Amino acid sequence: MRLQRGSVMLWTERYRPVRLEDIRGQDRVTGLLLSCAASGMSPHLMLAGPHGTGKSAAIRCFAERLYGGNWEANTSIFQTADLFSQGKKLLEEDERYTHLYQKGQSLIVNFKYILKWYASMRPLDADFKLMVFEDAHALTREAQQGLRRIMEQYSSTCRFVFSTTNQSTIIPAISSRCLPLFFGPIRSDVLIAQLRMIREREQQDARFSCTNDDLELIAEAAQGDMRRAILMLQVAFQAGSCSNLAELSESETGTVAASAIGLIKSGDLRGGIRQLESLMIDYGLSGRDVLSEIRTIAHREYNHPLLATALAEADARLGHANSEYIQIDAFATCIREIFS
Repeated sequence: MRLQRGSVMLWTERYRPVRLEDIRGQDRVTGLLLSCAASGMSPHLMLAGPHGTGKSAAIRCFAERLYGGNWEANTSIFQTADLFSQGKKLLEEDERYTHLYQKGQSLIVNFKYILKWYASMRPLDADFKLMVFEDAHALTREAQQGLRRIMEQYSSTCRFVFSTTNQSTIIPAISSRCLPLFFGPIRSDVLIAQLRMIREREQQDARFSCTNDDLELIAEAAQGDMRRAILMLQVAFQAGSCSNLAELSESETGTVAASAIGLIKSGDLRGGIRQLESLMIDYGLSGRDVLSEIRTIAHREYNHPLLATALAEADARLGHANSEYIQIDAFATCIREIFS
């Protein structure tokens, strides 16, 4: 989905929660974070759940609640998916790391050194600082082992926060030290209420028509993802109509997944696997996110009982797998056998 040129601001940013109380559909989690912030204390945290359910917003709001105006000085955020996909190139170019980057050392050695440097910085007017790892499922096992030792060394002055769509990829030595907070898919009624509020604030052109039924269709297409629902509504507003929601809901990742299935069905297993792996490498999807895209395609285009069974089995295996890539490759092979 692409917005037209000239749009001033994405609505996902304009309506991004600024307080923990503003996060919709995650009352239990936000209640726990509010209690921690009120006490001025916090354990290590593991925020897990699908995309667009409020994890990143909750981290920022929690930090602001804890530290007030000093929240940025006391919060170090590491985009681990970018770091481990771009490697040394990112360390060389990102101004946060260039003064710490050691050219002759490996990525893992640099990663550990940078973490220790940030963890050793004293918090500003606080008892501890936050070390946040977005997309923590991108951390390799070697990186996690090194991180575990850093957690032990600096636990008195740092709290480590992990945000992930796939908690099973985090080693027990780390996950067992964290309070788990699950962000579930947001209920349709919560999505619709938020979309209705945005519609009322943004609707200025009487020629545009977006009915409550349209909002329900957007909520259904978003599948519990608030960010996706808001983006779809903005695209519909810019298009001037909600008449073609099927086209609006078609994502780029869904197109890649459909292409992968088509390649495998035609006999090009290697090409199909490359497409599926691209969804994880280039688009940052977890293995389960990839299966979710394929499940949507399977319902829409194939409705094959053996394919449904293969999806369920692959999903079960991913819950206990060390390598998502191996399981996705095995699933692709299973698809080939189904269609052969």
